[in-house]
Amino acid sequence: MLSKKCKYAIHALVYLAEKYQQGPVHIQEIAEKRHIPKKFLEAILLELRNAKILHSKKGKGGGYYLHQKPSDVNLMEIMRLMDGAIAMLPCVSLHYYERCEECRTEKTCGIRDAFIKVRDETLAILGGSTLDKILKREKALGAK
Repeated sequence: MLSKKCKYAIHALVYLAEKYQQGPVHIQEIAEKRHIPKKFLEAILLELRNAKILHSKKGKGGGYYLHQKPSDVNLMEIMRLMDGAIAMLPCVSLHYYERCEECRTEKTCGIRDAFIKVRDETLAILGGSTLDKILKREKALGAK
């Protein structure tokens, strides 16, 4: 399950993708439009800026804007940044691997094998779900 932090990060990034190349967006606007607590959003946007997904501009007319193109930011990257491991078991995680205490032999573990398949499919879907594709889906669904 996604944390609130991760969900808020995704919503904020989708909003910033809508405003791509229109200049910086003030944090208050993002918070109001996406119903995110401003204090929580500040910390999230700072983390996204430190990860070079966002840039910020200070002063009048300042705010946050995407550093990368919406087609270059995917859900897998955001989820890993905000929540860490995506895999459901630590023994199948690519970036946060830990051996399972219950497992005798990883090579012959049928449970691990099943969850490797789940991980691979999940990563493929999330890796292909970019901000621009999310926006296109929202527009298509809204047009119906």
